[in-house]
Amino acid sequence: MSNPDDVLATVAEIGRGVVTKLSPLSVADTVAKLSEIVTAKGMKLFAVVDHSGEAEAVGLELRETTLVIFGSPKAGTAVMVAAPLSALDLPLKVLVWADGHQTKISYTSPDELKARYDLDEGLAQRLVGIHLITDAVIGH
Repeated sequence: MSNPDDVLATVAEIGRGVVTKLSPLSVADTVAKLSEIVTAKGMKLFAVVDHSGEAEAVGLELRETTLVIFGSPKAGTAVMVAAPLSALDLPLKVLVWADGHQTKISYTSPDELKARYDLDEGLAQRLVGIHLITDAVIGH
């Protein structure tokens, strides 16, 4: 059996390094706008994973939850060359989800990724665009 202190430490770490922003749009509209912005910026939209839709397909319920996976192979490859395990977090991912009647977008902070993979400042700068993209989605 797990040590209860270990479980509490794990629970406390869950949200560490995650940025969450409020979107004035529905989940579907937020995903659509995010996808449009990514494409307009010349980035690669790798996948849109509709977790709630897949749950529904097998008879289960899940709040609206969609993961958008995108990035720039030109920017991300150098990061993965320097830190191969960063491929666990790249390409970038934004979770768009419903929290009651509020749509939220969440992603791992570039500062967290910098620390996690001991990236130098130049490599870390390749990841900070996620802040600008998500700000554009929510109208900031």
